[in-house]
Amino acid sequence: MMKLNKKGFTLIELMIVVAIIGILAAIAIPNFLNYQCKSKQSEAKQSLGTISKNQEAYLSENDRYAESMDSLGFAVKGDTQRYSYFINVGATGTTYIATASAVDLKGSNDDVWTMDEGLDLSNGTNACSG
Repeated sequence: MMKLNKKGFTLIELMIVVAIIGILAAIAIPNFLNYQCKSKQSEAKQSLGTISKNQEAYLSENDRYAESMDSLGFAVKGDTQRYSYFINVGATGTTYIATASAVDLKGSNDDVWTMDEGLDLSNGTNACSG
């Protein structure tokens, strides 16, 4: 008698492997996207810190805070701009609020970071929460 040599996987074994991969992807992909979003937010935090340092240097030379990014010499490098930056200076020139607003982060424009002259960093709406 001839013995048949059967090699390969059954359909049930392949379906189990596909199901396991699907479960792992369902867990890993949202976490990856959240970490990616948070890493992009670090750009806003770092840039607001740079703006604040530049504001302090400007204040020491001009006795008031700068009202524009051009006065500070601040510009975002790179082709992709993830945030837009603005400065609001108080009427006396002794206070300011620097704002970073998301251009496109997780498909929304609702990620806003602010920092004031006291170096208080706040995030009113966070696109990466959840």
